Amino acid sequence: MSMEINNEKMSDNLVLSDNESDNNNISDSRVFDDSKIAKLNGIRNQGLNPYPHKFEKNGDICDIQKKFDDFEKNEGLTVRTAGRLYNIRRLGKMIFADLGDQGGRIQVTLRKGNLPDEDFETFKTLVDSGDIVGVQGELFRTKRGENSISVSEFFLLSKSLCALPEKFHGLKDIETRYRKRYLDLIVNADKREIFVMRSKLISEIRRYLSDREFLEFETPILQNVYGGANARPFTTFHNCLGQKLFLRIAPELYLKRLVVGGYEKVFEICKNFRNEDIDTTHNPEFTMIEVYEAYRDYNDMMDLTESLISELVFKLTGSYEVKMGENTLSLRTPWKRISMEDALKEYAGLDVFAHSLEELKQIAIENRIEDYEKANTYGEFLALLFEGLVEDKLINPTFIYDFPVENSPLAKSHRSKEGFVERFELFLNGWELANGYSELNDPLEQEKRFEEQDKKRKLGDLEAQTIDYDFVNALGYGMPPTGGMGLGIDRLTMIFSGLESIKEVILFPQMKRED
Repeated sequence: MSMEINNEKMSDNLVLSDNESDNNNISDSRVFDDSKIAKLNGIRNQGLNPYPHKFEKNGDICDIQKKFDDFEKNEGLTVRTAGRLYNIRRLGKMIFADLGDQGGRIQVTLRKGNLPDEDFETFKTLVDSGDIVGVQGELFRTKRGENSISVSEFFLLSKSLCALPEKFHGLKDIETRYRKRYLDLIVNADKREIFVMRSKLISEIRRYLSDREFLEFETPILQNVYGGANARPFTTFHNCLGQKLFLRIAPELYLKRLVVGGYEKVFEICKNFRNEDIDTTHNPEFTMIEVYEAYRDYNDMMDLTESLISELVFKLTGSYEVKMGENTLSLRTPWKRISMEDALKEYAGLDVFAHSLEELKQIAIENRIEDYEKANTYGEFLALLFEGLVEDKLINPTFIYDFPVENSPLAKSHRSKEGFVERFELFLNGWELANGYSELNDPLEQEKRFEEQDKKRKLGDLEAQTIDYDFVNALGYGMPPTGGMGLGIDRLTMIFSGLESIKEVILFPQMKRED
């Protein structure tokens, strides 16, 4: 066996037993498999290093599999690759195993006589499924047609000390999968593909916007004043400055400061933090993109959102249709656009303005809509009843536009409908996916809106926005007419992957501590 020699002096027993107290060697030894620890000691007692520093490959497994497309040319070709071992089968003088890396798997075979006897015995007795190894050998096909590597040399690169889940049942427990995502990724290749999709999605968003001359910026996560959305913040304390700070709930107000400063096309892909409930579509730490373009309005931002998502879904999935549970969503353009008022009429048969406020309250009670007691105006009832009666019926992509001013403090007043603002939300699968405005750029009106929000907050609405006077002052220097849009990356990944839990698309979702 070819293994890197460790030049440092090795003792006969480098692994502490369970009753030894030095936690600097192996932490939480309860999770380690005793038989694997014994094998690790056996390897080290041979003077070999089970954790070498480097290994040179001449191809990934995906590249090697492609060479079998022209097997007549590449039969017997020597390759050198590495990965994790799965499903080792020991059959006398033959050993079979699957070798997997980021891009795929291939069978490796070790035949006694094809490599030194001591190497064969070492693999047979000291190597386990879960170990990471490098191999060198020739390409061949078994009699059953299995693409394989006949190993002439192997290199132990990382000895695993924890047993992988049993082959046929695998890792199925959902909570364990979320808490130990690394293990989930090791044993469930389909879960790895979800995050490949997510990575490509973010890259394609950047490409799309860069092609249209948008500039990407980074704005503060720690903020003196939180804003840009109606949400409860997380708080922290800066020891040096001696002051309380808030984790960002949205980048909006800082990005609009950049528009004031002269940048006309800006965006940010960022983490936001909202101290709210956790459910299948909400996580307190989440990823979104916000985009702002000067001299545009909410109609232009609907166009941009539709173009971006439809291009993304086809590029990443090869189709405009996405399966979500029992529904098949069609993302073919053009997408439906309907005002909030008309949507309530179409999907719920309700004309809000044909009823008294007391009648609207009774309708909310009859439909078991929560928070009805907070609604005191027609605009507030319009938004409340839309959320309770319509949202979950919007399966195919639908833009809902023209929102009441009461719950849209950062959006520009509607150019022709009093009491409304130029705001839209995009719905898919009954979920809000994007939100956009013609941005409010009147500093006096913005100050008034903030003051109204502040009154609500002082009356107990913990999600109402605070007054950001610095932002108001920034608007005082003049911000051009601007269109803005925010899009949830997590939910978009859910749509593209056909998944119905946000924890499936976040690598390390927030979980309650086990202690």
